[in-house]
Formats: sequence, structure tokens, C-alpha cells
Amino acid sequence: MKKNRQTALIHAPRKAPQYISTVQPPLFRASTIIFESTDALFNRHWTDRYDYSYGTHGTPTTFTLGDQIAQLEGGEYSLLAPSGLSAINLVNSCLLAHGDEVWVANNIYGPNMEHLRNLQTRYGIDVKVYNPIDASTFQPSDKAKLIWLEAAGSITLEFPDLTQLVKKAQAHQVLTVLDNTWGAGLAFNAFDFGAEHLSVDITVHALTKYPSGGGDILMGSVVTRDQKLHHQLFRMHAIQGIAISGDDAAQVQRSLASMQVRYEHQSQSALTLMQWLKQQPEFAQVLHPADSASAGHTYWEEICTNGHSAGLVSVIFQPEYDLKAVRAFCDRLSLFKLGFSWGGPISLVMLYDLKGMRALEHTHLQQGLLVRFCIGLEHPQDLIQDIENALKQLKILQNE
Repeated sequence: MKKNRQTALIHAPRKAPQYISTVQPPLFRASTIIFESTDALFNRHWTDRYDYSYGTHGTPTTFTLGDQIAQLEGGEYSLLAPSGLSAINLVNSCLLAHGDEVWVANNIYGPNMEHLRNLQTRYGIDVKVYNPIDASTFQPSDKAKLIWLEAAGSITLEFPDLTQLVKKAQAHQVLTVLDNTWGAGLAFNAFDFGAEHLSVDITVHALTKYPSGGGDILMGSVVTRDQKLHHQLFRMHAIQGIAISGDDAAQVQRSLASMQVRYEHQSQSALTLMQWLKQQPEFAQVLHPADSASAGHTYWEEICTNGHSAGLVSVIFQPEYDLKAVRAFCDRLSLFKLGFSWGGPISLVMLYDLKGMRALEHTHLQQGLLVRFCIGLEHPQDLIQDIENALKQLKILQNE
């Protein structure tokens, strides 16, 4: 049939072969997906491993990335979300209902706690708080449905007693969800860890951080080994219309090849920085799970047998340094930029006041303002010099 030129522009009479072998896989951008026949349309189901029915369910680009993330985490099934927080909210909204009890560490990622408190107010979810380095504080009732784990914890970087917490949760049939952004699937295998080869039920990972590596992509993942649990999460994923851009997926996929190299470099740089920071009198405490003086160090040693510890290190200033002084210190840093997130090429710094941020008493923490350093790809000696220069300026200000 001869076509009008306008129609021919849409329905091209000739197409190049669709597949070639390349270093990077082809990028698929799709909302609508074309079915070859009514058989192809109706002989499919949303539970199929690769359900090509609509862009929100997935394309070869997003499914390929999802498979790679599942493999990285040690799981079997993966769902992708527009951000780490979106992935967290997917788990909470899918698995928690009125009257359920959810347990969270007192060093949990702040926005997760805020979301759970919102669910508590609106839908009657009972939020309980435990101390991650003391498994005895986790006391689930018969209504307990879920426990959130973080390794290491947000900001103050305590490594939890994963072994005892997971064993206790399993004994009470409580689902375990690990925010694995710090470990990134590289520090330890969340689905096979410790001498007893324990496993969490679900991992959530902010792919915004190490997998992206550029500080320019927002994305999250939810990984599990259990098909029934995956289908439950996938159903909510579809109902909520959660989807990611094919372009973003391709960018993260491209970065995965260098992820372990970057992670190990940033981890080693953080260790170098940590050792230097411990010698500086301005700091009352240095927080890093690989430091023998840090809370949860023995648990880190037990689980992270490869010695990896991510690229984060926090310090607590001596009490005589007030908010004005610590803000001045942050402002005088040159290589460290003020900004949230981590895992990118540029080192970041962020200031926190722990008062009001912890729901339980943390006796191991010194009094004072906390600064978190997120190590990028700069040479560690240059980063040390940057901090040293800012501390010199701080001393001058204190003496004026």
C-alpha cells in the first residue's frame, strides 16, 4: 500500500536491524509498547519475569539494570524507583497496615522516620524505636510486622548487631528490611552474611549514591529473593505507578562497571582521613565503623570481612565550639562542598545538631555539633589539607 509522506514518516517502510553487540546495551525509551498480535497481548501476565506491556512495568533497559542490581545485592528480584526514599516508601506502604507494629533503629534515615510517623498518625501504624547496637532493645509484640535495619546507621555510623537482630526477627516472624545504601552490596552480602549465613528479607538501596557515582541521577531499588514477596511489592509498585526514566537507567548502568573501584577508593580514603581526624584536638569524637573505638565496631568486623567501610566519616566537635564556629569551619572548606547525599566524585560536608535527632539516649556520643564528611575521588592528602586549613581559620576566629 502506497503511503502518504506524512504516514511514511511515522510508519517507516524500512528499518535497520534492531540489535548489534555493543559495549553499552541499547537504550529503550517507552511508555507505549507495541504488541505483535492479540496473542502476544493476552498471553502474558504481570507476574512474568519480563512483562513488556507498558513502560511503567519495564523495558529491556530497566529490566537489565534491575537484574544487575539484584545480582550486586545478592538477591534474585529487583524493583526500581525514582529515588531511594521512593523505594523506602514503596516497602512501607506495601507491607504495613492499620495496627501493625514497625521497628526502626534510633539512627534511622530521617525521611524514613518522618514517613513512618506520618503513617502512624494517618493510618494507625505503631512505630517502635530500638538501639541498633543492643539487640535486647528490640522487643517485638505479636503485632510486629517489619523491622528496618541500617548498616551503618545514618549520620553517626554505628554498625548494628545484624546477626542477633535478624535472628530475633526471624524467630518472631518479623520481616527484615535493610537500607543497604552504605554497604552498596559491596561491603557484605545482605542475603548471605555472617558465620551462620543469615539473610534479610528485603534490601533497599539509594542508587543515587555509589551506583550512579556522578551526583546527577536519582534512583532507588528494592531487592528480594522471595518470589511471593517480590510479587506483593511489584503489585504495589504498579498500582502506585512507580517508574524510572530509561535514560536514567542507562546512565546508572554505565556507571556500574566502575562502582567497585570507586567504592574501594573512597573507602580507603575515608580510613586515611579517619586516622588523621583522630589526632586533631578540635574533635571530641570521630565516628567510623572501622575504628575500634566506634560503637558497633565488633559487629562491623564480624560482617564486613573484606574490610570495606564506605566513604563516610563523621566528627563531633569539642563542646566549646558553638554553632557559629562550626558553621564558619564548614564555610571555609574549599574542596569539601556543602551538600546532601554522597558517593559522587566531589567530597561533601554537612553539619548536624544531634539534639532532637535521636529518640533514645545514646551514651556513646559525645556532646557537641556533628559534621559528616562524604569522601569523593580527590586525593586524601588534599582533603586533609583542606580540613587543616579550615581548622586554622577556626582557631583564629576563636582567639579574636
